[in-house]
Amino acid sequence: MPNAITSEQARIAARARLENAGKTVQEWAVENDLHPSTVYAVLSGQKKCLRGEAHRAAVLLGIKAAVVAQ
Repeated sequence: MPNAITSEQARIAARARLENAGKTVQEWAVENDLHPSTVYAVLSGQKKCLRGEAHRAAVLLGIKAAVVAQ
C-alpha cells in the first residue's frame, strides 16, 4: 500500500525526470551511492522516506525538499 508521505505527483515527476535524462533507476541509484531496490521503493511509494537511505533518495530525486549531507 502506498504511503501518503510522498505525493504521487512528486513520484511521477521524479520518474519523468529520470526518463528525460535517459537514465534507468538502477543507473541513477548507482551514481548516487544508493541501493536500487530502495530507489524503486521510494518511487513506488512503499517507503515513508523519513530517515536513512530512503530519505536521502527522496531528497536527491526531488520528491522531498530537504538538505542531505553528502
